[in-house]
Amino acid sequence: MTAPSAEPAAATTKRDLGGPLRGIALKIASVCCFVVMATMLKATLTIPSGQMVFFRSFFALLPVLGYLAWKGNLTRAFQTKRPLGHILRGLIGVSSMSLGFFALTRLPLPEATAIGYAAPLIIVILSAVLLHERVHVFRWTTVLVGLAGVMVILWPRLTVFSGETPMGDAQSVGALASLAGAVLSAFAMLQVRTLVQTERTEAIVTYFFISASVISLFTIPFGWVWPTPEQAALLVGAGFFGGIGQLLLTSCYRYADMSVIAPFEYVSLILTIIIGFVIFADVPTAAMLVGALIIVASGIAVILRERYLGLDRAKSRQANTP
Repeated sequence: MTAPSAEPAAATTKRDLGGPLRGIALKIASVCCFVVMATMLKATLTIPSGQMVFFRSFFALLPVLGYLAWKGNLTRAFQTKRPLGHILRGLIGVSSMSLGFFALTRLPLPEATAIGYAAPLIIVILSAVLLHERVHVFRWTTVLVGLAGVMVILWPRLTVFSGETPMGDAQSVGALASLAGAVLSAFAMLQVRTLVQTERTEAIVTYFFISASVISLFTIPFGWVWPTPEQAALLVGAGFFGGIGQLLLTSCYRYADMSVIAPFEYVSLILTIIIGFVIFADVPTAAMLVGALIIVASGIAVILRERYLGLDRAKSRQANTP
């Protein structure tokens, strides 16, 4: 359950000469960090989701600010022309993370992860509806196929359709919370797309964690609990791994195109299935596996299509260059 990242900005920076393999390695490392973060949060058991958001955001600041200070870029992290834009992104991001973390406490780890893959699909829809971006038939088709995969996962959880007590079990509520979190994550990414026009990546990441830490404090009246030493260690560790994962995610786009790196996001599905089975004794259902494969296939199809079109456009520009 990652925070909406600032990779669109990072993707525009000048890449080093390390090559795409280094970018892929950094992407996989970031995915591993986020999976460890989600595992730690799920293992806290009784901690409210708002409290999880605070620890995940506040302690993520430490590795991020430490890294920026080491690189000599700390002042950039606080330079902003749009403070209200960062606050809005924080509000949307906190809501998304809260729902996602709540889903972690109600659903098997791989299932919550797979439903979260709906966010990139929803971004396409929102971009077309709200930003009036042109979306071709191929992309619409893959989005609809991907959403069908989401429904395959959700359907067994939605007891309102099975004749049982509507929304009567925790997993049904968790499934809807996960989907709602994915929708809000898509809105948050749209906000990031507006911020990158004027803001540095360092500022976008830093102000998100600051605003999320502050906003999450308003959930204290809704039932924060005093964590046990083990829970406190897991919460702090989740924050650190989330911050490190964010740094790795931002860095990986310096070395390779987004279309090369993006498919490796789905490594998280394999990891969560293994971790869910070994640590939480979660056995993936057939519906979850089939739905996840449909979502992953549609996502990879979009990525490969965009890469092909990008290469084709590059060849056309070269051919037309005198």
